Amino acid sequence: MYSLTSANRYYLYQGFVRMNLGIDGLFKIIRSEMKDLSPVSGDIFLFFGKNRQSVKILRWDGDGFLLYYKRLEGGSFELPTFNPNTGNYEISYQVLSFILNGVH
Repeated sequence: MYSLTSANRYYLYQGFVRMNLGIDGLFKIIRSEMKDLSPVSGDIFLFFGKNRQSVKILRWDGDGFLLYYKRLEGGSFELPTFNPNTGNYEISYQVLSFILNGVH
């Protein structure tokens, strides 16, 4: 029910965020800085901390928000390259899996 699958669309926030932000703070970032995307669309949004050792994943599941959090104990997440043609980091489920599993 709460799984992340290849049927979802995934977007990475272009900058880095403070990891103390919760659902409301991340929602505001989507609304103000990712204006062409809707936080209640069912799409999934990824936010990385400055040191790239932590990630928060926000998604709307139909009647509320889910917030996933992962912090690496060693190393850092490898991020994809920004695509200026789209203006967003839209990634596939496979790339998300690689990021979360440390494959680059």
